[in-house]
Order: sequence, then structure tokens, then C-alpha cells
Amino acid sequence: MCGIVGAIAQRNVTNILITGLKRLEYRGYDSAGVALLNNSGISRVRRQGKVAGLEAAATQEHTEGFTGIAHTRWATHGKPSEANAHPHMSGGDLALVHNGIIENFQELKDELEASGYHFESQTDTEVIVHLVHQALDSGLNLFDAVQAVTKKLDGAYALGVIHASEPHKLVTVRSGSPLVIGLGIDENYIASDQLALLPVTNRFIFLEEGDQAEITTDSVRIVDAAGNPATREAHEFDGTHEDAEKGEYRHYMQKEIFEQPAAIQKTLEGRIDNPASLIESFGEKAPAIFDKVKTVQIVACGTSYHAGMVARYWLEDIAGIPCQVEVASEFRYRKHVVPEGTLFVTISQSGETADTLAALRDTQSPNYVGRLAVCNVDSSSLVRESELVFLTKAGPEIGVASTKAFTTQLVGLLMLVLALGRQKGLADNEIEKVLEELRQLPNLIEQAAALDKPIEKLSEAFVEKHHALFLGRGVQFPVALEGALKLKEISYIHAEAYAAGELKHGPLALVDSEMPVVSVAPNDELLEKLKSNLQEVRARGGELYVFADKNAHVKEGEGIHVLNMPAIPETIAPIVYTVPLQLLSYHVAVLRGTDVDQPRNLAKSVTVE
Repeated sequence: MCGIVGAIAQRNVTNILITGLKRLEYRGYDSAGVALLNNSGISRVRRQGKVAGLEAAATQEHTEGFTGIAHTRWATHGKPSEANAHPHMSGGDLALVHNGIIENFQELKDELEASGYHFESQTDTEVIVHLVHQALDSGLNLFDAVQAVTKKLDGAYALGVIHASEPHKLVTVRSGSPLVIGLGIDENYIASDQLALLPVTNRFIFLEEGDQAEITTDSVRIVDAAGNPATREAHEFDGTHEDAEKGEYRHYMQKEIFEQPAAIQKTLEGRIDNPASLIESFGEKAPAIFDKVKTVQIVACGTSYHAGMVARYWLEDIAGIPCQVEVASEFRYRKHVVPEGTLFVTISQSGETADTLAALRDTQSPNYVGRLAVCNVDSSSLVRESELVFLTKAGPEIGVASTKAFTTQLVGLLMLVLALGRQKGLADNEIEKVLEELRQLPNLIEQAAALDKPIEKLSEAFVEKHHALFLGRGVQFPVALEGALKLKEISYIHAEAYAAGELKHGPLALVDSEMPVVSVAPNDELLEKLKSNLQEVRARGGELYVFADKNAHVKEGEGIHVLNMPAIPETIAPIVYTVPLQLLSYHVAVLRGTDVDQPRNLAKSVTVE
């Protein structure tokens, strides 16, 4: 959620830090700050609001340094304010940035205040910097002081620390929150996301859980959670700087919606040549593990949870395998019975989602036969800690509201269904039918995205509304949930989704002329049931907006607005019908003037509980 950037060099690193923060703006934040160390000591600048305000202030104050740390904050402890912004300092010569939450901060704060430390913020982070200062006063060097302090912390943290007495060192540590080291020539860097550093390097070391590092201009020393020297492999990133730029588009979200055909094509390439090639996409251990699978447990959050809900329909319908889907924040805190032969599947765009990672780390039951991550980031914690991995190839997704990550997740999950089904006896000719549908998918997504202009016109009816209802039946119910989530995320219109058959059990009470009702209507076995549900809405004065298969024969009329979709094979219909709902939410948000890519109070990568 929060963003960290740090650098140590033989030149002024201010621009590196500010540029890095700009590239992390997608994560969501409410304030920003920078601390720079030079021969005169540490200079700190903080501002509430956007990085642009911080940049202007740093330029005006001529803030420079050869070692520095910077941060964008998403408020947890303490309201958004300059006083609560990072970096935090202690003693005037020590500065620290922190991602995560310290759960025992109040106890530690009480002890520090009793020792004479004064607190200037409401944050849990200020506790850490004062503890490090206290450890330094006891005679420890910076590296050992940070190591001693982290043993006292309960919770999650990624830290970057600098001290005026050791001006050519940057100390960093990660526990429960991601951090990466960037390798340069006579300079090195840290960041919470490698995208922040792509303008200056494409070589990275991904710290493992509990790792602490001491970084200079020409060296990186790492110890593991036990304090033993550790060697971590350097990886070369094969993406480009331009991958994370908007280009000709007005917003990242708009760009990412239209990138979906290409992202899906990349995700499919070389993986669906024939039924036998499917399983190779999940790793070399997949055949042995899949042979043992009797049931599937999917755990995810937000949009990824909706992808898991779609997969449950596919798993039970196509592969005949029982499936449970649960939000990670609930799953990790309840006792659950694990059936024998359970495959544990996690889904996450970033691979760093805190609740999903915590659930993964609690899979100790011998009844789990394996753990599979469906993820977009090959260097993420989720990927590194799972035996099996399906990498989506969506490329960088910057907009907070997920689009291409969701549809590529659905592609990966459908491939999982086919691979498991084949292991359980699903005939190759049945699998080939679905593979052929997947080969058509990029083109069908393009056709759906080509409806952009009529959807933009349709969106005008939503601008002054305060509530919306989304309906779907069967496998399209999770699609309706995802459509409602998109609308509420970026337009701030209250939107809810229901299985259409549930209308009579409560939601009809909400329907009137001021409540637009959005529905997806593929040409499937539940179509006639859905049509009846839509008539129930219309009979009560509701305005209907229906995205319907052109062969479904949903007729336009008074209070019924129909946008015809191409004819879409039933199995892949949930993937295609997602696209017009993304476009609808996008255009409504643009017309309402909200911040499409960085909606209020939200963050792209949710790395805290």
C-alpha cells in the first residue's frame, strides 16, 4: 500500500527518489516525504497530498543528498497530515521509512515515553525510529541497532533507515511487507516495487521473509531471519520502462482495459497447443500433485476473489471437482476442516496481498496436497512460497481498479480446470472444444471493447445516480459482483450485486426509477430465467441496462436499454462480459470527475491487514 524508495550513490539522488515515488503513486497514498543525507546532515521534506507537491517543495528548499529515503503513506495510525507523513526522525540525525503495521506499538510507545522520548506524530512508525535511536545510543552500529529493534516488533514491516554517523550506508529489512534491492553501477537502491526503479536499473534482489541488508554504493550484505549471512540471487527484469506509461490513453485504467486482448494472448501463448500441454504451465511438480487432488480450496481478496468464484462454477461443472472459495481475511482467522486431497489455490495480482499470504503460510495440514499461486508477478512472495505457479502475463497494472489482471486470472483458472479435469478423465475432445474457445478469446475481447462509444453514451444515465444494482445468474453472478465493485471503486456510486434469482428475497425493495439496474445476459441455459427476473425489475419502474448476447433476443423498450454483445461461447462468456462492465464504470467515473487511477482511500497492493 505505502511506497518506499531509497538510494545511495556518489551523486545527488533526489531525482531518483522523487521519480520512484511517482511510479508508485498507483499504490494509493495521502502524503509523501523524502529525507536526504549529505555532508551537512539529514534534510527532510514532507507534504500532505500528491508527490507533485513534495517535488515542488524539495526543489524550492534545494534538498540534495547522496543517500536518501522516500515514502508515500496510506494512513493507518493517524489521519493524513504532514506530521504523520514519513520519513520519521529521531535525534535529528536518524531517519526511517516504514510500510506495514506494528501491532504492539502502544506498549513500546509507553516504554519510550517513560524513557523521555517525545512523539510528534500519531503513527506506529515513530516508535521504530525512536527504538533505533535508543539502540544507537547504547553503542550499536546502525545495522546491529536495526537488527536488535526488529526483534521487539510484532506485526509487518519493511524498513529503510539512514543515519548521519554512517552516511554511506542504507539499512533495510522486510518482514510481512515486500522489499526489493536494485543494483546499479557504483550506486544501489531499495523499493517496495521494482517498477519504481526501472528508470535506473533492471537488476534486482528480492529479499526473503526476515532478511536484513546493509547497502553501500558498491556492496550489498544480507543476513537471514536467524542472523546468518545469506546469498540472494540477482534477477534481470525483462519488462520495459514504457510498460508502465499511459501512452496515448487518458488514464492507466483505460489503457489496461484495451490491453486485455494482448495480455490474454500472451497468457495463452505456448500453453494451449493441445490438451497434453496444459499441465506444463503449472510447473514440473504439477502432474504428481494434480493426480492427488480430490477437492480445491481457493483463497483470495477483492477482484481476485471474484475470479475464484467464477472458477468454482467451472471446476464443478467441467472437471467435476468440489471447490470452496473464501476471502482470505476470513479464512485465515477461522478453524476449518481440510478434506483429504485438497489443492490450496491463492490468487493475487501482486503476489504480496497480506491476508492471502498469511492464509498461504497457515497451510500446515497434511490433507493439503499442494499449493498453487495464480499471480502476475514472478518475483512475488506468493510465487516464491508456493510449489505450483501459474503466471499470468498481464504486464504492469497501474490502475487501482483491476482489469487485465482479472481477465488473465480467469484464463489461468480455466486452464487449471481443464488440466485437473484431464487428470480426472475428462476426454481430450471435450478439452479441445474449450481450448478452441480460448483461442477465440482475444478477438472476442476486442469486439467487446469496440463497444466503447455506445457504452460511453450509456454511462451518462449514471452520472447523477447514487445507487446501482447489478444482476447475473449462474457463473455470471460473480461477473455482476465484479461490475458492482468496479463502479463503486472509481465512481463512488454505491453499487451492489445479486444473483438475479434473489431479487424477490429483498433487493426488489430498493428498485425504483432512481436505481439503475445493470444485467449481463449471455445466451445460456439460464437466459429465460433471467428474462423473467428483468421483467420483475421493469414492473416496479426500474431502469434496466442489459448487456446481452445478440442471439439472446432481449428487446429494447421503455425503461429497457440493450447493448448487444457478439455471440460468445458459453464457457468463456464470463471473461468477455467483464469488459463492458469495466468500460461502464470507467466512463461513469470520468464523467463524475473522480480520480480514476487512484480512487480515494484505496491502494493497489494491499500489504497490511
